Amino acid sequence: MSIRQDTAAANPRLDDAARAGWLYYVAGNTQDQIATKLGISRQSAQRLVSLAVSEGLIKVRVDHPIAKCLDLAARLGARFALDFIEVVPSDPGSSSTTIGVAQAAAAEIEKRLRAETPLVMAIGTGRTLKAAIEQLPQMDCPQHKIVSLTGNIAPDGSAAFYNVIFSMADRIKARAFPMPLPVIASSAEERAMLLSQPMIQPTLELAARADVTFVGIGDLGPKAPLYEDGFITEAELKAIQKAGGVAEIVGWVFDREGRLIEGATNDRVASAPLPSRERSLVVALAMGENKLPGIAAAVTRRLVNGLVTDERTASALLAAG
Repeated sequence: MSIRQDTAAANPRLDDAARAGWLYYVAGNTQDQIATKLGISRQSAQRLVSLAVSEGLIKVRVDHPIAKCLDLAARLGARFALDFIEVVPSDPGSSSTTIGVAQAAAAEIEKRLRAETPLVMAIGTGRTLKAAIEQLPQMDCPQHKIVSLTGNIAPDGSAAFYNVIFSMADRIKARAFPMPLPVIASSAEERAMLLSQPMIQPTLELAARADVTFVGIGDLGPKAPLYEDGFITEAELKAIQKAGGVAEIVGWVFDREGRLIEGATNDRVASAPLPSRERSLVVALAMGENKLPGIAAAVTRRLVNGLVTDERTASALLAAG
């Protein structure tokens, strides 16, 4: 904290304001104590403290890691016109790709679920989102509807491990609408046939009118989640990379400009389209160097209009822009 002194001699009232400001912000006095020490009323002390702030005599610096995060969030929000942004501190001693982001996302999800007004919440998939859902407390939210954007069937017919709709529904006791489909169909024809089923149409319609959506961003490097989890083959991954794919959201693959890759696996993805970013909030949970190209593309192209990330990733996004 600093107190400007250049105008005090020319204006005795500013001198009094500076004294009151110092006593309040630096010495930690209450307004009653300031009134006693300066021989004035409590109301006068309050006005002097306010004057010190309004005249710019007091400059406060928050000496805490969260201050940098708040600054990064404000700059990211302005740069990419984000409707929601949360930046959490980076832990230099951890290599986790979910720590901090999962906890912040869980807090935001919980806050929205505690609202009395009914809402439709759409949910994607991924490790960070799964970690966030595991942070949620047991809740009773019968007024809300939770809908999955992705299929929940793995290539071997088992339940997809990182699809969180069932575990989330169990925790919050809300009506859940899963997508009983494979994540990626075997052909474009099979995908069209599956999505045309009467039992699927209401889920797709519900997803399209979600009020808020939470998704992960998967990178398409050598350890791409789509490949490691068995949804695509190594040959398919290489074809996607050759076509310029850098990341995916609920299976939809896009390039560095945020444009969906034509062909490849996108014509077989059984996921619902992302809800409108013009009338709703779509929040991505993502951090880390390997996801940086995908995050940058998603926020630049407005595939998402909300982001929860960490300070290292936020700084890199700003530097890259």
